[in-house]
Amino acid sequence: MNSSSYDAAKPPAGVRVFLGVKIAPDISDQLASLAKELREEHVRLVAPGDIHLTLVPPWNETSCPEAIEKVGQIVSKFNPFVLELQHLNYGPELKRPRLLWAEGAASNEITSLRGALLHLFNQKDERPFLPHVTLARLRGNGAAIARRHPIGREVSFTQRVNSVELFRSPPPGATGYQILASSPLAERASPASDGDPD
Repeated sequence: MNSSSYDAAKPPAGVRVFLGVKIAPDISDQLASLAKELREEHVRLVAPGDIHLTLVPPWNETSCPEAIEKVGQIVSKFNPFVLELQHLNYGPELKRPRLLWAEGAASNEITSLRGALLHLFNQKDERPFLPHVTLARLRGNGAAIARRHPIGREVSFTQRVNSVELFRSPPPGATGYQILASSPLAERASPASDGDPD
């Protein structure tokens, strides 16, 4: 693999990357539309193409090709699963909200996958895992924005997760996430998976 696109002209600190699940375009378009009510407020709406679910928070990676290989080896041991997004809500604290997000269920499949990936890159997150996709970042008085726009509600979006993506965070002054690699989950069938509607 030619790694010059990753290594050349990069600072010693490495590239800022994270692992997550890319939300399908049909779902991300619908999710983005739910946040449009806030467009007149002091918020930063997430573009539909950037909507994702984070599994491993950002870190500085000095060798992206090596990271891609490691992720592929781990991810290939897990079966595809269904991600369910069930609630539109403000977070992470209702009293001091900073985000508008869609929350999902922490199934055994996604929790186990996330744990393996955190361990792989020596990352730790002591907070209880709440799968979510961010739709808007609130600026200024988030509580006041939430009071003016009580848009929390039940939603119902399901997506079959077949891969995990290595994203690159935008450099300072830029916007948008770049997918450096997409690592497929195991291709073998799992007819007895937990409640999988497929």
